[in-house]
Amino acid sequence: MPSLTVSQLAQKLSISADTVRHYVRKGLLEPERDENNGYKRFHSEDIKRLRFILQAKTLGFSLSDIQTIMDQASFGESPCPQVRNIMEIRLKETAAKIAAMQATYQQMQNALKHWQTQPDCTPTGEHICHLIEGFSNIN
Repeated sequence: MPSLTVSQLAQKLSISADTVRHYVRKGLLEPERDENNGYKRFHSEDIKRLRFILQAKTLGFSLSDIQTIMDQASFGESPCPQVRNIMEIRLKETAAKIAAMQATYQQMQNALKHWQTQPDCTPTGEHICHLIEGFSNIN
């Protein structure tokens, strides 16, 4: 398979060229340089790595997590125990984020319900929007 430029690789995997460049800057991809023009050239191994990065991202792994996993694999060690450990952490973090978002959603619903009966007011030197400023006192 011939080598690909940043743009060709991005197009092949339906991502932006900036995303590919970002992963190169982070050290997740290490393309070779074309001696003739200095362009980054990507080969089949880079495509495999990029597919892995994109799949790992869809599972909630951070770029730092992905680097740790790929580093471990490059030393011939199974990254699977680390992957499980990281996933347990990410699941807990995601559950906490969901709970916080649900609380915010409930707060938003309560605010809107209360605001339906409130009059409109023009801004004064004391208030910007009485709906928002007055809501924190309501529970």
